[in-house]
Amino acid sequence: MSEKRILIASLLKPINDTRMYEKLGVSLSLLPQVQVHLVGFQAPSPPGAPANMRFHPLFRFRRLSLGRVAAQFAYYRLLRQLKPDLIIVCTHELLLANHLYCQRHSCQLVYDVQENYALNLASQDNYAPLLKKALGWGVGMLERRLARHVAHFLVAEQSYVQELPFLGRRHTLLENKYKPAPTYRIPPTPTQVGPDPLRLLYTGTMARLYGVFEAIALADALYQLEPGTSLTLIGYCADSDTLRQIEQLAEDRPYLTLIGGGTLVPHQQIVEAFKTHDVALMPYQPHESTFRCMPTKLYEYAAHALPMVVQQNPLWDAFLKAHQAGIAIDYTAPDSSALLRELRKQQFYEPGVPSGVFWDSEEKKLLTVMRQLLHQ
Repeated sequence: MSEKRILIASLLKPINDTRMYEKLGVSLSLLPQVQVHLVGFQAPSPPGAPANMRFHPLFRFRRLSLGRVAAQFAYYRLLRQLKPDLIIVCTHELLLANHLYCQRHSCQLVYDVQENYALNLASQDNYAPLLKKALGWGVGMLERRLARHVAHFLVAEQSYVQELPFLGRRHTLLENKYKPAPTYRIPPTPTQVGPDPLRLLYTGTMARLYGVFEAIALADALYQLEPGTSLTLIGYCADSDTLRQIEQLAEDRPYLTLIGGGTLVPHQQIVEAFKTHDVALMPYQPHESTFRCMPTKLYEYAAHALPMVVQQNPLWDAFLKAHQAGIAIDYTAPDSSALLRELRKQQFYEPGVPSGVFWDSEEKKLLTVMRQLLHQ
């Protein structure tokens, strides 16, 4: 059997991205006679990567610059050099370049739908009103036009199956469940928040939509009740104005620690923070682009038996109740006194760490699909 080359690519995600590298890449490296190539934004290559994996930190540009356009040509040159047998594209921005390559060469195209990109662009406030509507429409049209040329779709959220008719039946649900490090051990349960001052944690993308300022406001209120309360913000903030406001707030609050902010933070460093904090905050603001999604954080926190305080949402509420994983509140009008009493009183994860939060179930589905596409 000749060696097959699988290429996994994203324009903005770093080469050490959790889903692209830790989940898709490492899982696919288990296949026999396969070489896996990861192409993405510049970042350090992960230590201890599988021997049959290669990293291509091809992209480095400001998000709004001509470099973003030039990156497409550099990427196409790399495709011609590597000659992959199968491409997994993890962003709509590289769809057209990959389609053109696959049309001219013997190569199959798989689209990893990590977001409802058209909805996100049209509904979120990252661009001016007319521009965001145009971008959303354009991306939606591109996805629909190229859908028939895609051999298979990987889908990160169950809700996308209903939202994106172009998926048809050629799709596999691969949820963003937790892929533990080799050193991971299932923590003891149940978990209880002790009498010591609260150590609160906010992880991941720092943005208004994800409620970073509501997390700070809740920490302020709890600090007034218990002056020893602290909050750690660890993750990346892409918007310079938002970052500036966070930094100003941190300067005035000795109990607020900012890690990352303007720089990417390795995922394992974020996971290590779970062990030194009592409660994780998930203050996502109600929005049509996130309301029907299961954030990766839910799986990660549950895998570490970390109690959560989550924005009220029917989907997330059901998860919390099923696993006794935390408390749902309205972050726009929280009752901090009642929340503090509940955190001290409740026992969390009495049924144990839920088995359904781990990536191994998704890995099995991924390998089955890839074997079929590669005819293994």
